[in-house]
Amino acid sequence: MRKVTLKLSDGTSFEGRSFGYEAPASGEVVFNSAMMGYPETLTDPAYAGQILVLTYPLIGNYGVPDVTAKMPNGLSTYLESDRIHVRALVVSDYSETFSNWNAKESLGEWLQREKIPAITGVDTRELTKTIREKGSMTGKLIFDAEVNNVEEQNAAIAFVSEVSCKEVIEYKAAEYVPLVLDGGEPSPTPVLGKKVVVVDCGLCNNNLRSLLSRGVDVVRVPWDYDFNTLTFDGLFISSGPGNPELCAKTIEHLRKYLENTAQKPLMAIGLGQQLLALALGAKVNKLRYGHHSHNQPVRQIDATRCFITTQNHGYAVDAATLPADWKATYVNMNDDSNEGFRHESAPWFGLQFLPEACGGTPDAELPLYEEFINNMK
Repeated sequence: MRKVTLKLSDGTSFEGRSFGYEAPASGEVVFNSAMMGYPETLTDPAYAGQILVLTYPLIGNYGVPDVTAKMPNGLSTYLESDRIHVRALVVSDYSETFSNWNAKESLGEWLQREKIPAITGVDTRELTKTIREKGSMTGKLIFDAEVNNVEEQNAAIAFVSEVSCKEVIEYKAAEYVPLVLDGGEPSPTPVLGKKVVVVDCGLCNNNLRSLLSRGVDVVRVPWDYDFNTLTFDGLFISSGPGNPELCAKTIEHLRKYLENTAQKPLMAIGLGQQLLALALGAKVNKLRYGHHSHNQPVRQIDATRCFITTQNHGYAVDAATLPADWKATYVNMNDDSNEGFRHESAPWFGLQFLPEACGGTPDAELPLYEEFINNMK
């Protein structure tokens, strides 16, 4: 294993050894505190442009599933997209030996084939403390004695355009066959005869699975597509990477949608919620180091209900700037940042957390997806 150095933009360095593709890489350095789910996390488009630090100490011990496996509708069986989106991976202790009934190869083999650099032997606890204390910063993996500049400004890169689909794609609920891992028969998918337009700003496959399994057909459109020209029963704005202010076309189309008096149901998650807020004229602020984990506690406002949620974002809505006819619905219990809002009368709501995230907790999936679907009936 070649010696590798992770150099942060403040001059701090962490040394380790390579177990992925051997090439320099730069990006915003973020940490994820999840204990499992690295295949799903690495293929989440919302991590585009980032160097991902996994805080759980042992990574790789259950390998990687068959990344070529597809469902009948063409979606990946096990992953959240068709490729790895992180710029590089940083772990404390990489396990080359793996054991799992579903594993087909090691994490290192997968990373090397996808040309993703990775480093092990780093004190990820100290690295995480550095990010928490100093805030978000860029970094670069430097191999051996190479001298490289660490000045890439990710905030100015429109990553959404890189990860979004390039054309309109249709999925039929009647053709959806859910994956059953216990050997049983899959339950038949209900067909409601409703159509949802999904704006792909960095869509995860489980968003599509969650909609199709509830009986609605899906029309997936690129991030800058004018969905107002289509006929549909509900609108879903996906999560995604980067600065929401760089998605001006999506914001413009959303503003036009909100001006329509038809009031068809709208559900926006992650980056989608931030775009919805900007379309309303509200403000979105950069968080100090973002939320990237499967264990973010979220409290429902005006209730005694709490969810443990999966999140992956670096920006948050300033709830105080929402228009008078919109109200905040959820708040993060760690830093009091906004986690959701809704219109007081129209069937429109946004969520900062990811209710169906895979891997992650499904605490919030049932009530929130059901509300969106039921609003179309």
